[in-house]
Amino acid sequence: MTKKKQAEGVTAVAESVAVETIPMEDLKASLQEIKGYDGVIGYILRNSTSAAIDLKDPSKLIEYAILSSSSIDAGEELSKLFHLGAVKHIVIDGKNIRALSLTSGENKISVFLEKNADLKKVLEKLNFFRG
Repeated sequence: MTKKKQAEGVTAVAESVAVETIPMEDLKASLQEIKGYDGVIGYILRNSTSAAIDLKDPSKLIEYAILSSSSIDAGEELSKLFHLGAVKHIVIDGKNIRALSLTSGENKISVFLEKNADLKKVLEKLNFFRG
């Protein structure tokens, strides 16, 4: 069963099914390809032992890192609070950008996009789209 909660520019999609873990190297390769898509600003991939960051504007690294960490943590907390099950992905629609955050095993992934970028294409590439 899929549940959606939406509040002013934030959409959390939760499912009670397990999400398949993708190996870190496969994720890096997929994210490198995604970074070449129109409208993609960059990504942050991290786990307990390493991180890979690739942003078009590295001067905003701290802001994007905070957004990435906060969105993943908030999604997990909201899921627990409202009994939504495992969070599939979180999309934050801002004034100028969109952020997609998700987890795969211990890997935490955030992809930052311009508002007009194709979010569905990014989700499909990461094998998390189930539409």
